[in-house]
Amino acid sequence: MAGGGFVSQGGAGNFEGKVTGFVIMTCLVAASGGLLFGYDIGISGGVTSMDEFLQKFFPEVYKKEKNLSGNTSNYCKFDSAVLTLFTSSLYLAALVASFFASATTKALGRKASMVIGGLVFLIGAIINGAAMNVAMLIIGRLLLGAVPVYLSEMAPAKIRGALNIGFQMAVTIGIFGANMVNYATSKMQHNGWRFSLGGAVVPAIIMTVGSLFLPDTPNSLIERGKKDEARQMLKKIRGTENVDEEYNDLVAASEASNQVQQPWKDILDRKHRPHLVIVSLIPFFQQLTGINVIMFYAPVLFKTLGFGDEASLVSAVVSGLVNVFATVVSIISVDRFGRRALFLEGGIQMILSQLGVGILIAKVFGVSGEGTFSKTQGDIALFLICVYVAAFAWSWGPLGWLVPSEIFPLEIRSAGQSINVSVNMFFTFIIGQLFLTMLCHLKFGLFFFFGGFVILMTLFVYFFLPETKNVPIEEMNRVWKAHWFWGKYIPDDAVGLGHQPKSIEF
Repeated sequence: MAGGGFVSQGGAGNFEGKVTGFVIMTCLVAASGGLLFGYDIGISGGVTSMDEFLQKFFPEVYKKEKNLSGNTSNYCKFDSAVLTLFTSSLYLAALVASFFASATTKALGRKASMVIGGLVFLIGAIINGAAMNVAMLIIGRLLLGAVPVYLSEMAPAKIRGALNIGFQMAVTIGIFGANMVNYATSKMQHNGWRFSLGGAVVPAIIMTVGSLFLPDTPNSLIERGKKDEARQMLKKIRGTENVDEEYNDLVAASEASNQVQQPWKDILDRKHRPHLVIVSLIPFFQQLTGINVIMFYAPVLFKTLGFGDEASLVSAVVSGLVNVFATVVSIISVDRFGRRALFLEGGIQMILSQLGVGILIAKVFGVSGEGTFSKTQGDIALFLICVYVAAFAWSWGPLGWLVPSEIFPLEIRSAGQSINVSVNMFFTFIIGQLFLTMLCHLKFGLFFFFGGFVILMTLFVYFFLPETKNVPIEEMNRVWKAHWFWGKYIPDDAVGLGHQPKSIEF
């Protein structure tokens, strides 16, 4: 059943179509993959703040946290390379897997990639829940490591942003769900952490079973020579028989891509310089906001700042809930106000809140790391962190995945998305691995460190990122061609330049 009708205004031929219930449902099922990602981000910080978990696997950290070793610096209580490896190993595995994702999705399609990913995650969750030693924990995490590309190709240009951000929405729900599970299991006398880690089987089953019923995208079907199926699928997801023009554009883009025998080499060509720079810097900057260390170390961070065991978990639940509601703001506004507006506003808000947190911690704990928050100071710290989380959740969080997934021509799209995921996972691993050590050495200055990068990335967006809302993916070259800096890299005969837009927003 159609959820509404529209005619896309931003590209070749003004493609006709409806926002069908079918395409919305398939995108929602695909986005459920974000539940896995979010649950795993949220669950690790909670279990690493549980005393029973620390006593069993990281006794030295437990001694420092309880001040049994005589170390009074709050900044260094959780400084342990092995503890951070437990959290960050997921992203190391995802980094390795992303190098194989391009070939897998091209040969088997987007759907098969998601099914395989769900099964591997399921095995990893079972191993983690049954872990008896640190080695089992890390092996399980390594097994836990396509969805945004699927969403971008299925969604009509007019609502592509909102449906793609459904993936980020699922991530935030996964994080919030993990925080709630951690709060509940922390009250168990024994093995609460096993239920937290093993609970990852729930989102894994949802994604794996759901993916079995997903159709493949028209783009993917055309890539694998199934043109008749692609045409029928396009009619189904657009809710109209009149898909010839869009179908012909997809076929033309596919034929151009088939002429490229080495996409990894072709992506280095001058004409793809804008795509390569954006897809490398956006995920790099996304991690240098410092958000993931807040998300998967939230309970640890709150305990470091003097919150009690229960208060630290409750505070993580609060920030997780803010994360969910702020992502709803992004879904509502991304296709109305555009990508750039959200990037810029979110950047300014993150800068101010990070400076506030840094100044407050400096005032209370100083360089020595000795001190305690008063009730009022603790509330202010939690408020500032929530302001920061909200800013990220309606800007760099969802847009860090959306923008890279929608800018690439078909011939290098899988390679481009692999780069996006690889850069993201690499710097998530690096920051996750170093965060507690950086907190120990940089102290309150760590928040100024991340704030400095947010200033840099906000300036980058202002000068170098064009607006991409409402532009069909196959026509994205016209956006680059019209840009003041990137235009010189796009040849006049590039795919998609045959239909010039009425106007382009910057």
